[in-house]
Amino acid sequence: MAYYNHQNRPHGVPDQGFLLSVFQRVDTDRSGIISDTELQQALSNGTWTPFNPVTVRAIISMFDRECKGGVTFTEFTGVWKYITDWQNIFRTYDRDNSGFIDKNELKQALSNFGYRLTDQFYDILIRKFDRQKRSQVAFDDFIQCCTVLQRLTDVFRRFDTDQDGWIQISYEQYLSMVFNVV
Repeated sequence: MAYYNHQNRPHGVPDQGFLLSVFQRVDTDRSGIISDTELQQALSNGTWTPFNPVTVRAIISMFDRECKGGVTFTEFTGVWKYITDWQNIFRTYDRDNSGFIDKNELKQALSNFGYRLTDQFYDILIRKFDRQKRSQVAFDDFIQCCTVLQRLTDVFRRFDTDQDGWIQISYEQYLSMVFNVV
């Protein structure tokens, strides 16, 4: 999603009328709720491939307050801001403007977010989130990578009561931790 810059609005903050017109175009069945399928068809990851359906469902679930399987107009305004914010972050680290983030660009982004990870782990992230098998991550997969990493980190921190970077948990606790995120 691109930004809309109206004269009297801060950069990246579209007015409600603009967002309503976008919402109405995306809500193809006119239900008043944008489903994950409708949102996926409306989103562009900049690579001429469909937006990752897993990422779309994750975004919908973050904003769907009543668990109705989609977002209302009010919730859509949050989705718009969320995606636009991620788009701006992605563009910051996509230094060559390729529409993809390679391992070094991903490492720089996550390091700036506060993560200190090994090169081997970055290889794992690239393999996991590179759906096109180009050793690079597209915009939609970058969102998914970052949100999964953040959610796993949040769960880890709940168990890391002394904040030393180490936890001791049972196998079932580990499985619960992972399956609540993925």
